[in-house]
Amino acid sequence: MTTTPAASSTDPHANDAAPYGGGDPYADYRGGDFAFTSLVDLADRRFGAGVIAANDEFFAERENLLKPEPAVFDPHHFGHKGKIMDGWETRRRRGADGDHPFPTDDEHDWALIRLAVPGVIRGVIVDTAHFRGNYPQQVTVEATSVPGSPSPEELLADDVKWEEIVPRTPVRGHAANGFEVTAERRFTHLRLKQHPDGGIARFRVYGEVVADPEWLELLGTIDLASVLNGGAVEDASDRFYSSPTQIIQPDLSRKMDDGWENRRRRVKGTNDWVRFRLAAQGEIRAIEIDTAYLKGNSAGWAALYGCDGTPEDESSWFEILPKTKLQPDTPHRFALPRRVTATHIRLDVFPDGGLARMRVHGELTEAGRAELRRRFDEVNG
Repeated sequence: MTTTPAASSTDPHANDAAPYGGGDPYADYRGGDFAFTSLVDLADRRFGAGVIAANDEFFAERENLLKPEPAVFDPHHFGHKGKIMDGWETRRRRGADGDHPFPTDDEHDWALIRLAVPGVIRGVIVDTAHFRGNYPQQVTVEATSVPGSPSPEELLADDVKWEEIVPRTPVRGHAANGFEVTAERRFTHLRLKQHPDGGIARFRVYGEVVADPEWLELLGTIDLASVLNGGAVEDASDRFYSSPTQIIQPDLSRKMDDGWENRRRRVKGTNDWVRFRLAAQGEIRAIEIDTAYLKGNSAGWAALYGCDGTPEDESSWFEILPKTKLQPDTPHRFALPRRVTATHIRLDVFPDGGLARMRVHGELTEAGRAELRRRFDEVNG
């Protein structure tokens, strides 16, 4: 399950990082290549996730866990309680008395995380960046599914069933600790435990959105491509500078790299593209393409194609939006002359260049609603 090395049984400090020696604090950071990070972060604070409770946050606030940007480190930043860290850090646990100075084996600190959107989790990252000797010895991640907007007290009630998706496992300091998750269930909340105490900089939860079909039906017209509704990137010609998943995020782009930008294409007669799976089969009514913050590197032209159920069959693709000139740093809106039924779309840009966001406005078909209900029931047991 985990790609993180276990601690030595004879050396309790085997997973420590070297003390900060000056210069770039990330120079000796131990990262990792995890396939699941291409999926959407279900705990993205920008989409509505939150750390709703923690038993202790003496040194650093729990909310830091879900900041979208990497943790920063200032070696000279101290406060009245000690070193100020960009993460969640608890105080050092103590035992019952001087003859028993260490905490018992089952003592731990915890934080409750509300996912931005419920979904099936494929992997998590427990990032201990800059926590070199004060990271937790081990972590556990538990998950549950509770409808509505439960309070921390309701989540911690005795009748709530928590499932262990990452068993108690050693982690490394100043490192990205990645864990694959195999539970085929839809979860709404997580409980992150650190044993016995310590600090964690960031917490990422990657997976597949499973939207509530009743809610989408109530809304009527929705963005069929949005990650919040279950849209996803299936493939792309280029991911050199940034992930194409950012195109279908529900928020607005805030800077140039908050979108999809590919490298410069040098082969004439070719172009870049992204293929998306919609939330389910839907009738598309209108398209928005935004090139915000992309000025000298925005796509020159764009075209949109769709298919209904068979993306592997090239002959099944049809034109939705013909090749159209785009302006840099500009939102573009296109009303379709007729509704188009599709399960997948492909966005082509010519010859290359960046896009910030795309919206695919429409309604689910009856077949699309039935497929969403089937998937929801399958993973909501």
